Amino acid sequence: MLFNSIQFAIFLPIVFLLYWFVFDRFISKSKHQLQLQNIFIVVSSYIFYGWWDWRFLLLIAFTSFCSWGSGVLTGNAQTKKRAKTWMWLNIILNLGILALFKYYDFFVVEFAQLFHLPTEGLLMKVILPVGISFYTFQALSYSIDIYRGKIEPTKDIVAFFAFISFFPQLVAGPIERASNLLPQFLKKREFNYDTAMEGMRQILWGLFKKLLIANNCAYAVDSVFYLHSRTTIPGSDLLLAAILFSFQIYADFSGYSDIAIGTAKLFGIKLSRNFNNPYFSRNVSEFWRRWHISLMSWFRDYVYIPLGGNQGSKLRTIINVFVVFLLSGMWHGANWTFIVWGLYHAALFLPTVLMGKKSQSDIVAKGHILPSLKEMGQMFFTFCLVLFGWILFRSESISDFVQYCEEMCQMGTLRACYRLFIQSDIWPKMVFIIIMLVVEWLQRDKEHGLVLDKMKPWLRWVICFMIVLMISCFTDNEIGSFIYFQF
Repeated sequence: MLFNSIQFAIFLPIVFLLYWFVFDRFISKSKHQLQLQNIFIVVSSYIFYGWWDWRFLLLIAFTSFCSWGSGVLTGNAQTKKRAKTWMWLNIILNLGILALFKYYDFFVVEFAQLFHLPTEGLLMKVILPVGISFYTFQALSYSIDIYRGKIEPTKDIVAFFAFISFFPQLVAGPIERASNLLPQFLKKREFNYDTAMEGMRQILWGLFKKLLIANNCAYAVDSVFYLHSRTTIPGSDLLLAAILFSFQIYADFSGYSDIAIGTAKLFGIKLSRNFNNPYFSRNVSEFWRRWHISLMSWFRDYVYIPLGGNQGSKLRTIINVFVVFLLSGMWHGANWTFIVWGLYHAALFLPTVLMGKKSQSDIVAKGHILPSLKEMGQMFFTFCLVLFGWILFRSESISDFVQYCEEMCQMGTLRACYRLFIQSDIWPKMVFIIIMLVVEWLQRDKEHGLVLDKMKPWLRWVICFMIVLMISCFTDNEIGSFIYFQF
């Protein structure tokens, strides 16, 4: 069930009304009120997830049960060694399931090609369960945090199932930690009108990014990337497609996160921020602190720091950085393009780490409305580096990427690109992109919510109406899936 589908437009209001105004009142006098509230969340989440394929429910239920049981056994273990055994059994089980569904066929094909062996009868050709990478990492962090003593295992299996399957963030994150999300299922939620309205505005902003930017860019991007290896495409078209894809993938993924965070607010749940204006970053290191925050913080806490981080020798730091980005690339999919994409960003990330520069949390110095020329130059250069990475990310193979870059970097591409921009229908897409960038620049110092939250009520309603009007006028009838659903 897609967030931008008719089914979800029907599903969400029904679940919301039942949750707060029917089911909640029915159980208000029950001594098992909290557990019944969580049961309703689990049932709703399983309906949402099973809408794609009911067989997916068996896998997520199995993962949830094993992770919950492992947590209880780890917490009750009499010795550190036994606790470590239970933790590793759950890690191996979860990673084994993920590897089987996501990487088995890839490695079989690569092994067969290396040794010139047939693959007949060896390939599984199974459907990749939606969101398996996200909820698997969520389950893993729970087991590890219990072993480290950061959290206590919960004996409430219903609350744990709700933690793993909570439908707003189930299929594309944010990847939540048990320390943040699980306690919210262990206490009763109360309806808050202001929070719910904030959630509705954030959902609307997410739909703006998904429907007006991501979906409108998708057709042009898909056409160019499909045709460039099959026919001759002008360099100007290739450059524009690369730029559009950079904004498409951001609008698509951050739009999903906005809808997920906003939907969670409707049910009294606060999810973690997953994006923090990444295209305003001044270097690649800063970019990765602002892009897909929940994934990169996961790798930092459970891979990079345990390996030693940057506390050892420079060689060890280099190895640790490459391990993290290699795993990040593999997390995205079983393709050499993702692996090389991860290594590419590792190489870009290294200079900042090795030079020991302090992290920059503010995009611009306090008190400045606009960035300086130097900062603007740094942002532009960083965006260009990231753009080449997105071409690799989107390409079908390494050879396609090389060919794409060679044709895109021909002489005269920028001049032809300008003419194409003026004479084609690209500029309306860029108008929506500019609106998005301006709005996000205005809210760059806000941790949550939108600029609209601080406006006068009548002005908020006018702007929301204008966004709805734009969505109605400039959205096609095709329901585009979210890019990160494939991961």
